[in-house]
Amino acid sequence: MNLNRIITELLNQANIKFIRSPGPGGQNVNKVSTGVHLRIDINEVSIPEYAKIKIRNFNDSHITENGLINIKSHSFRTQEKNKTEAFRRLRNLLNKAFAKKKKRLKTKPTLAAKRRRLENKHKRSEIKKTRSKNFPD
Repeated sequence: MNLNRIITELLNQANIKFIRSPGPGGQNVNKVSTGVHLRIDINEVSIPEYAKIKIRNFNDSHITENGLINIKSHSFRTQEKNKTEAFRRLRNLLNKAFAKKKKRLKTKPTLAAKRRRLENKHKRSEIKKTRSKNFPD
């Protein structure tokens, strides 16, 4: 099962609630519920078990240890834009959770790099020797 299919499945089973946006504003803030609260319980969603475990183990403030994803969006003045923003955040969260880490390739320092490192050590050693009291003038 690929990531886009998992995201689509989550979005279809998401609980979307429209809330009043917090903060200062005029009459519109007090009357219209333009904010979006997106809630998804990973345990109740029909996605593979490995995906649920991976999402639960992902360290993010939007995911509780019980597997509940909470995303609030209230940046825009319209419900549609806030809903789109909430979905975008969910997609980014899941993209990060499912990103594969690149395997580190072992490399060796080049001969020139080794030589430069030894020369720098030698220069530093000479500088420190000049600081001592026993250095001949």
